[in-house]
Amino acid sequence: MRSRFAAPSARLALAAVAAVAVTATAAGTATATATADSRSATVRACATKDLSFKVSLKTQAGGYYLVTARAKSGVTCYLEGVFPSASFGSSADTEVAPAEHAVSDRVTLSGSTAAYAGINPKTTNNDFGKEFDFLHLSVAGDEINAVTLALPETATVDRPVATNWHADPADAVPFAN
Repeated sequence: MRSRFAAPSARLALAAVAAVAVTATAAGTATATATADSRSATVRACATKDLSFKVSLKTQAGGYYLVTARAKSGVTCYLEGVFPSASFGSSADTEVAPAEHAVSDRVTLSGSTAAYAGINPKTTNNDFGKEFDFLHLSVAGDEINAVTLALPETATVDRPVATNWHADPADAVPFAN
């Protein structure tokens, strides 16, 4: 009889050990899954080489260049809501200054999603300026990898400004102050 009473206790102990093992395995699997999911959901900052750019001329607000940035195939990255690093030539007076005084929302690029920045090459109301046919552009902080883009028409440049990157092209109009 004694072994009969011992058997249920042994079965309970074995069941308790099995429950702990199953719980530990499930928790380990859940932790591994959560870690893998958080790594795959992490989107990195865009580098200039991750993007393709297009420049088009717009007439709104006295005329400006709209820069459209798209992620290259297979790339998912984000652009901070700051203005692009751009210049029309190699001298400091052709580098764009910010047209906005605050950081905008971050824009995540992948597939057909685009980011837009507006560049006004001439913010002065005079007859001065230098003429350029090309724009040197990069993601801020990645100036060493700048790309050179042909402009749709020659630009007269004097104190150029650029908007931040935006998800909506209507937000990228650099209005003159």
